[in-house]
Amino acid sequence: MDLSTVHHGITKRPRKKRVGRGPGSGHGKTASRGSKGQYASAGAKKPCFTFEGGQMPLFRRIPKRGFSHETWDKKFHVVNVGDVDKAFNDGDTVNAAALERVGLARGPADGVRILGTATSPRN
Repeated sequence: MDLSTVHHGITKRPRKKRVGRGPGSGHGKTASRGSKGQYASAGAKKPCFTFEGGQMPLFRRIPKRGFSHETWDKKFHVVNVGDVDKAFNDGDTVNAAALERVGLARGPADGVRILGTATSPRN
């Protein structure tokens, strides 16, 4: 075995297919696209994943009803002033981290609302 010829014929990357370069290349004329059809012309894009072959797409067939705030609504922890008064001493700093540490505002939320005399939803 000759070690200088071990790697002949082996390439790291396969060569790029050069299409549309004449009949001698084997990929001339229609450039491996077939003749006519949806994808034959230049600039043709494959349809998106919702495309159903011309059939009316599912999201257009289903009736739309109502409307939802879910996309922009913010979730707030509701804390009562009385609960804050019981949990903290005079002069303590009351912020979201402190309320979470005491157990008045648990879980993910966009902020904290402190109510005056309304009842807390935890009760």
